[in-house]
Amino acid sequence: MSIVYFNGPVQNGEFSLAERPGKAVGIRLAEALNRLLGLPPVPHLWNTVTLAGDVRHRDAADRDEVGRQQRETRALKAKYAPGPVPASGLLTDAAPAVVCLAMEMIRALLADGTLAVRESAVRLCARCGHMTGTGAADGCRSCGNGVTRRARRALLVFDRAEYGPVLDRVDFHAAGARTPAHLLSIAHNAPRPLVLSRTRDHGVCLAPLGLEGMVLDPRAGLHIAVLAAAAERAAAHPVMTVTEHAAANVAAYGAPFRRYGTTRLRYALHGRVPYDTAADSRLYEVHRAEAVRELFTGWYLPLCAARERSGVSVARLPGLLKFLRRVHLARPATARGDDLAELRHRVAAGDMSWVMDARALACALAERENVTGRAGPQGGTPA
Repeated sequence: MSIVYFNGPVQNGEFSLAERPGKAVGIRLAEALNRLLGLPPVPHLWNTVTLAGDVRHRDAADRDEVGRQQRETRALKAKYAPGPVPASGLLTDAAPAVVCLAMEMIRALLADGTLAVRESAVRLCARCGHMTGTGAADGCRSCGNGVTRRARRALLVFDRAEYGPVLDRVDFHAAGARTPAHLLSIAHNAPRPLVLSRTRDHGVCLAPLGLEGMVLDPRAGLHIAVLAAAAERAAAHPVMTVTEHAAANVAAYGAPFRRYGTTRLRYALHGRVPYDTAADSRLYEVHRAEAVRELFTGWYLPLCAARERSGVSVARLPGLLKFLRRVHLARPATARGDDLAELRHRVAAGDMSWVMDARALACALAERENVTGRAGPQGGTPA
């Protein structure tokens, strides 16, 4: 089974990963798991199809000299400052490979009736024409105008009434882990006709389908970005690292786009990491663990977040740090073959209980250091 982990595309907002390391938990988790599986690095995935990005570009003083795609690329590179972008590259939800796959999938789903182009009642901004929604009148988040008007417009629609469950337990990749019931409930209570087309300046353009000025909803598009990245790696079983909150927001919209051909995408849930507290130097001074500080923040805590999916609590940090330090001091120079095989089996199955198993963690540390030594230094997320 060709399992490869990819991060759920991170929204390209106004921050750097050094400033907000919590944004990189999914990236670091995917990197760590793939490395333990002996796989080459995968690209970091980013969500650039955002209304906020449209507004930033529209309001920029240099908008006539710098194109939207160029602006997104600059912003993404700045995320990794002062270090380089990862050697494995970056992939966005508006990249050519993603756009090509998206149109291929949409056309196939239109042909089999899963999706439809249907005229519906909408509300448009009276000033700029931005579609503010299909229900009650809301102000325009694109230009700030408070006046909307009724209109009818062709939309790309996913009517889930005959599709079956838009989210099920089999959509999660975790051996023996409990699937949060509230996620299934949220997905199943999504609107029956889901609108998959949005008025945006950037994204998977739907004009070839007769939907001028509209792009694919990014909640659907980010799934296709993972599938496109998986296709480049010939991975039939891509696993997307994602928080419970993000899964609740995107799962219903991604339902038609989690499977294509023999490829099946699943979610690997992870919690948040309290990096504000983990960055406190006193934590490492008190526990005489300065030598493992970067290992703890950049590698071990993301792995713990996949075990503690509701989030790593601040109260747990000292215990986790002491456990890592103790195991790190006792780690073998080289991982034993049978231990490594067992560890890889657990990693591939999504069983994250091993992060608190001293023998398995020691094996993982030894393999991580051996792989790093063989590969040499690489660009990546700041630790």
